[in-house]
Amino acid sequence: MDAIDPTRVFLKDVRRIVIKVGTAVVTRDDGRLALGRLGALCEQIQALNSEGFEVILVSSGAVGAGRQRLRYRKLINSSFADLQKPQAELDGKACAAVGQNGLMALYDTLFSQLDVTSAQLLVTDNDFRSPEFRKQLTETVDSLLSLKVIPVFNENDSISTRRAPYEDSSGIFWDNDSLAALLALELKADLLVLLSDVDGLYSGPPSDPQSKLIYTYIKEKLENTITFGDKSRLGRGGMTAKVKAAVYASQAGIPVVITSGFAGDNIIKVLRGEHIGTLFHRDAHTFVPSGELNAREMTVAARESSRLLQAMPAEERSKILLAIADALESNEKIIIHENEDDVAAALDEGYGSSLVNRLLLKPGKVSSLANAIRVLANMEEPIGQVLKRTELSDGFILEKMSSPLGVLLVIFESRPEALVQIASLAIRTGNGLLLKGGKEAKRSNAILHKIITSCIPETVGKGLIGLVTSREEIPELLKLDDVIDLVIPRGSNELVYQIKSLTKIPVLGHADGICHVYVDKSADMEKAKNIVLDAKTDYPAACNAMETLLVHQDLMENGGVNELLIELQTKGVSINGGPRACSLLNLPAAPSFHHEYSSLTCTIEIVDDVHAAIDHIHKHGSAHTDCIVTEDPEVADIFLHQVDSAAVFHNASTRFSDGFRFGLGAEVGISTSRIHARGPVGVEGLLTTRWIARGNGHVVDNDKGVVYTHKDLTQQGKKTCSSMTSNGPMNGEPRARASLIK
Repeated sequence: MDAIDPTRVFLKDVRRIVIKVGTAVVTRDDGRLALGRLGALCEQIQALNSEGFEVILVSSGAVGAGRQRLRYRKLINSSFADLQKPQAELDGKACAAVGQNGLMALYDTLFSQLDVTSAQLLVTDNDFRSPEFRKQLTETVDSLLSLKVIPVFNENDSISTRRAPYEDSSGIFWDNDSLAALLALELKADLLVLLSDVDGLYSGPPSDPQSKLIYTYIKEKLENTITFGDKSRLGRGGMTAKVKAAVYASQAGIPVVITSGFAGDNIIKVLRGEHIGTLFHRDAHTFVPSGELNAREMTVAARESSRLLQAMPAEERSKILLAIADALESNEKIIIHENEDDVAAALDEGYGSSLVNRLLLKPGKVSSLANAIRVLANMEEPIGQVLKRTELSDGFILEKMSSPLGVLLVIFESRPEALVQIASLAIRTGNGLLLKGGKEAKRSNAILHKIITSCIPETVGKGLIGLVTSREEIPELLKLDDVIDLVIPRGSNELVYQIKSLTKIPVLGHADGICHVYVDKSADMEKAKNIVLDAKTDYPAACNAMETLLVHQDLMENGGVNELLIELQTKGVSINGGPRACSLLNLPAAPSFHHEYSSLTCTIEIVDDVHAAIDHIHKHGSAHTDCIVTEDPEVADIFLHQVDSAAVFHNASTRFSDGFRFGLGAEVGISTSRIHARGPVGVEGLLTTRWIARGNGHVVDNDKGVVYTHKDLTQQGKKTCSSMTSNGPMNGEPRARASLIK
């Protein structure tokens, strides 16, 4: 999905901007002016004005605002008898005259609060017949802009000679969208932004789940393929009018972006070069390589290929994994070469050492990855396992069976080995996969993806694993809740929070890794020192590294706390304290108990007992991994049963919370969500269940003739499983494995 970022083609030269805001943005559903959206619009214009941009505003909304006012006046001035009569539609020209006054008064007030001056310019289509008018218009606008005044244009609907929408007396413009395009040409603007009540141009009505957002409009490709929905809620235009205006302006050489006016910063984002909304440009056909799949097409291809993969015999899926393992090892030199280029580029860009360390494929890493894939390939078949078998009625058998989730979207940062682990897990579990890695690992990810997909047979298709290389595709992918089944973010807190806020798709992952080690008064101090040091220093940037050390208050008296502090400081660990620790140990205060250092720094706090430690963890932890060090089995049991985290350990380092160390073969991520998968997520976390029923003409018929037995046949299924051959199930029964039956 490599594409030229079209915004960079023209933004560097943008100085004069025409912004058109539609009626649906300017007004609320009840017809009143939308103060919040207008305020945000004015703030953005003020910011652009202060940065030296010349901004021209074209605003709809007068008719809608006037209609609401006149309806109210008519209502309070009508008798009860008048209200019983059929109500004639209000005169649109009267609505425009009344509404324009209120609309401009509001703009004047809002801009004045921002120390900006605005000016009103009302025009009609007939005005543009006159060359002298056009000349005077340009001179007036140039003069206003030189004084940093914001010209606010609107069609003067109160005196317009228009006969009907899209049919006017002059053919010069027919609504405020076409007026904005005309003004952009007449005033030699560098960019036209059309604000709508949707995110941009969709392939069909935005309410249709099958419709997709079009980021770049290519006239030759899309002109006759788009299905438009209804026109604007209140205005005359709608998306049809916006597209006509955008095509007109863009073909004349002015780039156009259609985007949502409901977001408070979209104009700023457009000027920053963020790929939002729909771009119209006369060279758009050069921005998108021919044959490139868009987000939906890539997702659909992954789903179709995953179904072909699931239909293959288990042995064939294992062969794919073994082929990938061999291919990785045979291409180790080129993988390392591409990775070295990524690392060098990251160093040149000034990235921090922690990111560079995560990016680097250290010696032996490729072989380690290959061996982990071979472990996966030799695991028991995970798909189609009978987890529960029940006789519902005589001759009617119901089975609960393991099944792939479908299509996964995994967004990860820095670590190129994550691509290998995730791809191999997806193949093992029969899932389709879309991968988006960080730009800092672009070369490493590209070569690894190429090697892995080269091992996927044509009968399945390379589309099984798609590599998303453009950051701008992520918002569109996150909207595809009808074709993507699970999103797994692996990266910073900011990344995870952002993903969760942008999608309706279920998200599996963790935002924070606030892991605790609690050292009880009965702890063996040699064990405690080893565990604490390992949990903090083995890999400080890992999400399973210790961030907070909790110690029993009795260890203050017997010197245990000092022993732990000395060990940590000897290894270069900086130590901050909670309130009690700061007071007793004269330590600098921790930024927060919910702070993830991801470095050789930790927080220490003194607690009364195990119950206080548990309370602290529940209040400040992230439900990732927490550990107790104690020789008292009763205290250990209290901790293990009451701490509600994804992983809870007794006398063991939190660093063991890892898919490989848990024997999962590989790890797609760690989940702190309370869903089907918690803790390190391997094969089983990428499976769901489905029900398979086999009857013999059974019908419900109000349960009159059904005798329910609800007999558990799961153990019988285990025995049946042991008699099956390696070539597949017998008598049409699915293969079951005792190790996966719960």
